[in-house]
Amino acid sequence: MHDFILTAAVVWTFLLMAIVVIGLLRTPHPLTRILMLDFITLILIAILILYAIREGRPFYLDAALVLAALSFISTTAAARYQAEGRPF
Repeated sequence: MHDFILTAAVVWTFLLMAIVVIGLLRTPHPLTRILMLDFITLILIAILILYAIREGRPFYLDAALVLAALSFISTTAAARYQAEGRPF
């Protein structure tokens, strides 16, 4: 039962990623693209966490944490650059 739930969660996250990528390609607004890219990194973090649970290897959780920190910094810089014309 545990493997079935993890497999269903992975399939759901990949389906969600496909929907977000389609939305990313179709939107003309730069701020919406920034939001979509941030959402893609959030889905990648979820996939890393699910993979760490499935394989029982905790170092994937460290990679997810680093990706979350980099995602926060890059989203903040991109949004500030879009709003003010300078990243910092």
